[in-house]
Amino acid sequence: MEKKDFLNTLKKLREESKKRNFSQSVDLIINLKGIDLKKEEHKVDQFLTLPHERGKAVKVCAFVDKQLIKNAREDCDLAILNEDFPEYAGNKKTIKKLARDYSYFIAQVNIMSEVAKTFGKIIGTRGKMPNPKAGCVVPGTADLKPLVLKLKKLVRITTKAEPTIKTRLGLETMKDEELADNALYIYSHLIDTLPQGKHNIKNIFLKFTMSKPHEIKESENESTKLEKARS
Repeated sequence: MEKKDFLNTLKKLREESKKRNFSQSVDLIINLKGIDLKKEEHKVDQFLTLPHERGKAVKVCAFVDKQLIKNAREDCDLAILNEDFPEYAGNKKTIKKLARDYSYFIAQVNIMSEVAKTFGKIIGTRGKMPNPKAGCVVPGTADLKPLVLKLKKLVRITTKAEPTIKTRLGLETMKDEELADNALYIYSHLIDTLPQGKHNIKNIFLKFTMSKPHEIKESENESTKLEKARS
């Protein structure tokens, strides 16, 4: 699969989709084959830093102690000091609002147990607990600015109950070049992860929020043409 394959599909998607009165998401759907999700080595769960942001505003909240509070207030959208956790304890409404309003949560490693106790039941069920794989569990000496910039481009690709990966590449207002870059980046990393690489890919689709999926057809490169000519 090459970048031009994603660009060609995006062009068709724009031509055949109705205009909406809002900016639709551009979604990537990858269906897998020959995968047994009961086997740990067949499961996919990766955090990837894409070449481009995905268009939607990303807000970051940090749970820290006094060692990191100054930097957290400068670099994050919200910083909550561990001394203030008791104000949140038992206040489900406030924590639910946090979970709705913030895309990612960062936590200082030495207070993770306090974070889990106070916020875990609600934030955890929404898949937003600070995740070490995403770099969101940090030491008290961490520089948060590059992490926050990284989170604005971060995407998680994962297989759950079905051998399918669905994720948002960006918004339809973005340039096709940017959307194609994001899609190709995910595809390239995925085939490096799968047991049989591209042979585990059944098909790939792009769609807008309210459009039908458009399958991406892989164009023939010169080596493929030569192989067919020889056969």
